[in-house]
Amino acid sequence: MRTFFRSNLSSSRLMRALVAMLALSAAAVASAQTLRIGLAEDPDMLDPALARTVVGRFVFASMCDKLVDVDEKLGIVPQLATSYQWSPDNKVLTLKLRQGVTFQDGEKFDAAAVKFNIERGKNLPGSARKGELAPVESVQVVDETTVKLILSTPFAPLLSILADRAGMMVSPKAAKAHPSDFANNPVCSGPFKLKERVPQDRIVLERYDGYWDKSAIHFDKVIYQPIIDATVRLANLRSGQLDIIERVATSDMAALKAENKFGLARFPELGYVGISINTGKGEMAKNNPLGRDPRVREAFELSLDRDGIVQVGADGEGVAGNQWVPPSNPYYDNKYPVPKRNIARAKELLKEAGVTNPSFSLMVPTTASDQKVAQVVQAMAKEAGFDIKIQLTESATTYQLADSGQYQAYLRNWSGRPDPDGNLFAFYACKQAMNFPGYCDPKIDALLSDARGTVDVAQRRKLYDQFADVIIPAKPVVYLYHRNWLWAYNKKLAGLRTIPDGLIRVQGLKM
Repeated sequence: MRTFFRSNLSSSRLMRALVAMLALSAAAVASAQTLRIGLAEDPDMLDPALARTVVGRFVFASMCDKLVDVDEKLGIVPQLATSYQWSPDNKVLTLKLRQGVTFQDGEKFDAAAVKFNIERGKNLPGSARKGELAPVESVQVVDETTVKLILSTPFAPLLSILADRAGMMVSPKAAKAHPSDFANNPVCSGPFKLKERVPQDRIVLERYDGYWDKSAIHFDKVIYQPIIDATVRLANLRSGQLDIIERVATSDMAALKAENKFGLARFPELGYVGISINTGKGEMAKNNPLGRDPRVREAFELSLDRDGIVQVGADGEGVAGNQWVPPSNPYYDNKYPVPKRNIARAKELLKEAGVTNPSFSLMVPTTASDQKVAQVVQAMAKEAGFDIKIQLTESATTYQLADSGQYQAYLRNWSGRPDPDGNLFAFYACKQAMNFPGYCDPKIDALLSDARGTVDVAQRRKLYDQFADVIIPAKPVVYLYHRNWLWAYNKKLAGLRTIPDGLIRVQGLKM
């Protein structure tokens, strides 16, 4: 450098050259930014038809656009479909599609692609979308930009379902090329495409230059890093290795607020934390003391202080609840308020059921927050005579074990859906993908189907109240509380939207 300086440039010219080089370097960094997101778990399969985990939905938010989306007030807004219209009898939904959209393999998005995706969601072996799309009888291609979904019966939740994984569009060409391993080779129509996945370590997405809304995208890469330990996740944010983390440990929120070094977001979720009980799925249901008699499940519920669970297990970051929607929801059934803890009555019920010191295993995801809640539940229930053995299990594995009936009780977080049907049908209708308790009652099926079939809010409330009359005494799920979504992020990150579904949307995000 000194030789260069002496032979070619004056000091002032050298300074200008260095400033110019630094400016070019800064511009290059600005144009090649990477957004790093810390996840509390590792997603399961990266196939919208098969996936079940909430963290999978976070990744899909960058990879896979949907036919429609929801806004901050849970209103339906356009995405790949620019408008929709119901027929007078509410049995035909007509969608007008956005023009000029391509999949990440360059293939054209059109009405035929919508038909392929809806039919794939309905028919693919193992699809978790089958129940959601069951009322769609057929899909009619009107022209390249118009498609009709023909329903067997009116189906009120359909648009909210199309605002989630059932409405995510994948490339028909890629799906046909990888019929059995599409999850390892996903091709969607979102702003970022998969470059690399290392299980339990990282998911690297790179910008798709052909994205239809490219002006809203300000990063060249998005890297998702699953870090189960909330303390480690926060440490990575503090060190600058991450730009945003989801599900901040509830115990860290007060300190973060006092530090005032990071942006914080706190907003209520649509879902719940609850304990699913194996009442009829496989051999383990037969040997499950909770599964055989609803009086034992009631005794277990009465051993719990939900407000105490929220305060101790969740540091106050939630609302106690005993139903699939929080008490503030218009579909909450006020006939069944949150029961108070009653150890004496719990012991009486166990005596009536002829059960002494019931012992069972509680499958719990390995996150610190879930472990803390499980330990509080364990301590409370012990006072009524329950012996709970906590079985720590990696999050994606819990779904596999629950699906096959290899569990007795399962502490589960459900992120929730805008329509109450999204918190109910897949969990209680017979033979549905997420009916982990194995609870099956034709009356329940009829009530849930009828509630799906009317758009009249008063009539739906009446049907859901009748559903509550059956399911709350049966208690295949003991609901505990409704969480707050908690995010922490680099204060330079702008454009972050807090939508109750809890997904981090990359559109509009920039440093």
